[in-house]
Amino acid sequence: MGVYLIGGNEDREERCEVLRGFLEAGGGDQAEVVVIPVASQNMEEAGEVYLRLFTRLGAKRVEAVAPTTRKEANQEALERLVEKAKAVFFTGGDQLRLTSLLGGTNLDRALHRAFQRGTLMGGTSAGAAAMSSTMIVAGEGEVAPQVDVVRMAPGLGFIREVIIDQHFAQRGRLGRLLAAIAYNPYILGLGIDEDTAVWVDGDRLQVLGRGTVTVVDGRGIEHTNISIAGPKPLALTGVALHVLPAGYGFNLDTRCPLPPLS
Repeated sequence: MGVYLIGGNEDREERCEVLRGFLEAGGGDQAEVVVIPVASQNMEEAGEVYLRLFTRLGAKRVEAVAPTTRKEANQEALERLVEKAKAVFFTGGDQLRLTSLLGGTNLDRALHRAFQRGTLMGGTSAGAAAMSSTMIVAGEGEVAPQVDVVRMAPGLGFIREVIIDQHFAQRGRLGRLLAAIAYNPYILGLGIDEDTAVWVDGDRLQVLGRGTVTVVDGRGIEHTNISIAGPKPLALTGVALHVLPAGYGFNLDTRCPLPPLS
């Protein structure tokens, strides 16, 4: 089933298109969903919001898994809940809170076993950013691209060779995504707008929702000054950039955009 990444601030009141898309990808009316609100400052409130939402949208079963310490994240009861799920959803908040609490715990290992069995892993905002092997954790938006503008850390590792930025157009984050790609041009950058989702299944991704997904491919970079220490404007030549609205796709192996199906 892959991973389902939402750029944050998704519609929860009207059509709920991207959340419906998550449920459809996770089994439709047979979806059994586990909500993990660990990234959120108020876990109980965030968990309740999505429990009500997914129930209203027709999920077969929805439960929350909300450990507050690493000790709790090692409990077998939480592992068993994850093992029964067809889809797991990580709420927004702070991706470092999420990874520092879950990383290396029994719950983390249970999530990866479930993913290998075909359980869909989804998330919004920080929950989406944490899906990759390396995640963006800080960096100033709405500025010209700069060296040293972005800070990164290890993520949960459900999707490899990709780095994700959320609230992308709304918070002017192209500069920091370009800087992240300059550090390792082999990594593909995905900048996801609010109320917009990317469903990655195998070697292909599909765009859903109201905004666009900006794909930054650095494999063709000819020159960058990213390795020269100190704050300065970023130099970057030869980077490829694609902007994809709903219906478009992208092949992760060939690095080629895919037009909508006619």
